[in-house]
Amino acid sequence: MFAIIRTGGKQYKVSKDDQITVEKIDAEAGKKVEIEDVLMVSDGKKTTIGTPAVKGAKVVAEIVEQTRGDKIIVFKKKRRQNYRRKKGHRQNLTVLKIKDIKAA
Repeated sequence: MFAIIRTGGKQYKVSKDDQITVEKIDAEAGKKVEIEDVLMVSDGKKTTIGTPAVKGAKVVAEIVEQTRGDKIIVFKKKRRQNYRRKKGHRQNLTVLKIKDIKAA
Protein backbone atom coordinates (compact mmCIF):
# COMPACT_ATOMS: atom_id res chain seq x y z
CA MET A 1 0.00 0.00 0.00
CA PHE A 2 1.26 3.47 -0.83
CA ALA A 3 -0.02 7.03 -0.79
CA ILE A 4 0.89 10.34 -2.34
CA ILE A 5 0.88 13.18 0.18
CA ARG A 6 1.44 16.92 -0.05
CA THR A 7 3.38 18.80 2.62
CA GLY A 8 5.47 21.93 2.39
CA GLY A 9 4.24 22.59 -1.14
CA LYS A 10 5.78 19.36 -2.46
CA GLN A 11 4.39 15.90 -3.16
CA TYR A 12 5.86 12.65 -1.82
CA LYS A 13 5.11 8.98 -2.55
CA VAL A 14 5.18 7.11 0.77
CA SER A 15 4.57 3.60 2.05
CA LYS A 16 4.72 2.07 5.51
CA ASP A 17 8.14 2.26 7.25
CA ASP A 18 9.55 4.79 4.74
CA GLN A 19 11.75 7.65 5.96
CA ILE A 20 11.34 10.94 4.10
CA THR A 21 12.81 14.41 4.53
CA VAL A 22 10.29 17.25 4.23
CA GLU A 23 10.27 20.96 4.95
CA LYS A 24 10.11 21.86 8.62
CA ILE A 25 7.07 20.80 10.67
CA ASP A 26 6.73 22.52 14.06
CA ALA A 27 6.90 19.63 16.55
CA GLU A 28 9.55 17.90 18.64
CA ALA A 29 11.29 14.65 17.77
CA GLY A 30 9.30 11.59 18.85
CA LYS A 31 5.88 13.21 18.30
CA LYS A 32 3.30 11.68 15.96
CA VAL A 33 1.97 13.78 13.09
CA GLU A 34 -1.14 13.15 11.00
CA ILE A 35 -0.97 14.35 7.40
CA GLU A 36 -4.47 14.71 6.00
CA ASP A 37 -3.53 16.19 2.64
CA VAL A 38 -3.52 12.79 0.86
CA LEU A 39 -3.82 13.08 -2.93
CA MET A 40 -3.94 9.36 -3.81
CA VAL A 41 -4.12 5.99 -2.04
CA SER A 42 -3.42 2.62 -3.64
CA ASP A 43 -3.40 -0.88 -2.11
CA GLY A 44 -2.28 -2.72 -5.25
CA LYS A 45 -5.77 -3.63 -6.46
CA LYS A 46 -7.81 -0.50 -5.82
CA THR A 47 -6.61 3.06 -6.43
CA THR A 48 -8.42 6.09 -5.06
CA ILE A 49 -7.59 9.50 -6.51
CA GLY A 50 -8.78 12.60 -4.69
CA THR A 51 -10.27 15.78 -6.09
CA PRO A 52 -7.89 17.28 -4.90
CA ALA A 53 -7.59 15.25 -1.66
CA VAL A 54 -9.02 11.86 -0.70
CA LYS A 55 -11.75 12.36 1.91
CA GLY A 56 -11.11 10.57 5.21
CA ALA A 57 -7.63 9.37 4.27
CA LYS A 58 -4.62 10.24 6.40
CA VAL A 59 -1.02 9.24 6.89
CA VAL A 60 0.38 8.83 10.41
CA ALA A 61 4.08 9.63 10.75
CA GLU A 62 6.56 10.00 13.58
CA ILE A 63 9.13 12.78 13.67
CA VAL A 64 12.61 11.24 13.81
CA GLU A 65 14.61 14.48 13.97
CA GLN A 66 14.74 18.16 13.09
CA THR A 67 17.75 18.92 10.91
CA ARG A 68 19.11 21.36 8.35
CA GLY A 69 19.96 20.80 4.71
CA ASP A 70 23.22 21.43 2.90
CA LYS A 71 24.39 25.00 2.48
CA ILE A 72 23.50 26.62 -0.84
CA ILE A 73 25.62 29.55 -2.03
CA VAL A 74 23.73 32.38 -3.77
CA PHE A 75 26.18 34.51 -5.76
CA LYS A 76 25.08 37.50 -7.83
CA LYS A 77 27.38 39.45 -10.14
CA LYS A 78 27.03 42.13 -12.78
CA ARG A 79 30.09 42.36 -14.93
CA ARG A 80 32.02 45.62 -15.23
CA GLN A 81 29.86 47.22 -12.50
CA ASN A 82 31.84 46.12 -9.41
CA TYR A 83 28.64 44.45 -8.14
CA ARG A 84 29.07 41.18 -6.23
CA ARG A 85 26.81 39.70 -3.53
CA LYS A 86 27.41 36.38 -1.79
CA LYS A 87 24.87 34.79 0.56
CA GLY A 88 24.38 31.33 1.96
CA HIS A 89 21.19 29.45 2.86
CA ARG A 90 20.44 26.29 4.83
CA GLN A 91 16.87 24.98 4.78
CA ASN A 92 15.27 23.68 7.99
CA LEU A 93 14.11 20.08 7.43
CA THR A 94 12.16 17.39 9.29
CA VAL A 95 12.84 13.66 8.94
CA LEU A 96 9.60 11.61 9.11
CA LYS A 97 9.08 7.85 9.51
CA ILE A 98 5.77 6.70 8.08
CA LYS A 99 3.91 4.54 10.60
CA ASP A 100 0.53 3.91 8.97
CA ILE A 101 -1.64 4.78 5.96
CA LYS A 102 -5.36 4.96 6.68
CA ALA A 103 -7.66 4.96 3.67
CA ALA A 104 -11.24 6.19 3.81
